[in-house]
Amino acid sequence: MSEFEEYLLAIAICSPLFFFIIAVAFRLLDNSAAIFLKHDILVDTSYVSGDIIREHMGNSDDIQLKRSLKRALLCRKLHNFFMILMVISIPPVIIACFFIF
Repeated sequence: MSEFEEYLLAIAICSPLFFFIIAVAFRLLDNSAAIFLKHDILVDTSYVSGDIIREHMGNSDDIQLKRSLKRALLCRKLHNFFMILMVISIPPVIIACFFIF
């Protein structure tokens, strides 16, 4: 096996873990509950649903609150995107490992 193929194999094996780490980073950036509490809006859980975020974005007149909620919603969508990429990348890695080893 050439050196290039070995590098590709290492990258392929680590790609689901890489996507998971990026997804966790975006989940940590999604601090929507802290945003609500900072603006004296009480929430039940630390994971505020996207519908509640959109509702408060539409009802609020505060520009800073809207901007913070938009950023939190974007981080949530990116978290979901990278989690989907992680799940999609697992089967090809398993198949590739069986064919190479």
